[in-house]
Amino acid sequence: MIVSPEDAGIRIDKYITSCNPDCSRSFLQKLIKAGELTVNGKTVKSSYLTQEGDEITCRIPESIEPEILPENIPLDIVYEDQDVILVNKPRGMVVHPGIGHFSGTLVNALMYHCKDSLSGINGVLRPGIVHRIDRDTTGILIACKNDAAHRSLAAQLKDHSSKRIYQALVYGNIREEELTIDAPIGRDPKDRLRMAINEKNGKEAVTHVRVLEHMGQYCHVECRLETGRTHQIRVHLASRKHPLIGDPVYGPAHAAFPAEGQMLHARLFGFVHPSTGDYMEFYREPPKDFQDILAKCREL
Repeated sequence: MIVSPEDAGIRIDKYITSCNPDCSRSFLQKLIKAGELTVNGKTVKSSYLTQEGDEITCRIPESIEPEILPENIPLDIVYEDQDVILVNKPRGMVVHPGIGHFSGTLVNALMYHCKDSLSGINGVLRPGIVHRIDRDTTGILIACKNDAAHRSLAAQLKDHSSKRIYQALVYGNIREEELTIDAPIGRDPKDRLRMAINEKNGKEAVTHVRVLEHMGQYCHVECRLETGRTHQIRVHLASRKHPLIGDPVYGPAHAAFPAEGQMLHARLFGFVHPSTGDYMEFYREPPKDFQDILAKCREL
């Protein structure tokens, strides 16, 4: 890869992980130390700052990429038939394997549960996966058991005909009862590990927000996604000065509550069934840690 002008001056380990979010920074640092990454044909340290025009080459030895194996990990199954499976993903679970995360993922669990019945459109690392939610976001996610179902669900996500509703706890008192945030999202030019409102290079992103409860310094909100950009809800609400409680990336440096991650829950997923043509809708309430922090917000 060649470093562009806007990416100059970034630590090499930080730059590479921004280009490949599935690659952990610690794993990359091991590769750099082992001399598997070169800049303009020379090895560098993790602290090396990129320069415009740098040619970066990174060799990942085949031996460190294990076969993706089924794992007997309990699943909270919301619905299942011969075409689709909907699960309620817990906090802390990565959706699909990637560099640094080859086990303990939702895909590993699905491979064990579904055996060979997962669509192959997204390859061996993402069998059955049509969309994803962040590791520390909880809630409903759909996977497909065959390619026909996968194509149908992918089309519904693309044309915004599927229904995805999240609940979140945010800082600040949102004055409007309902609002629509229409702002393109792309990589933050100042920090490639983050996403941001990016008018120049971002992609269309639309989030519809409805306040469920005002709680003084905090709000309980519902967010309906019209598009599905990376970190969309987190970035959109933070851009309005209402970051999610517990968000380690877009929230305040000093958290108001002890939390393992952002208070964001994919509560509802609605779609047209790929075989029957019937509209189906499923939901799960937020987990206990979300409910506990909601109760604390009400007390303040």
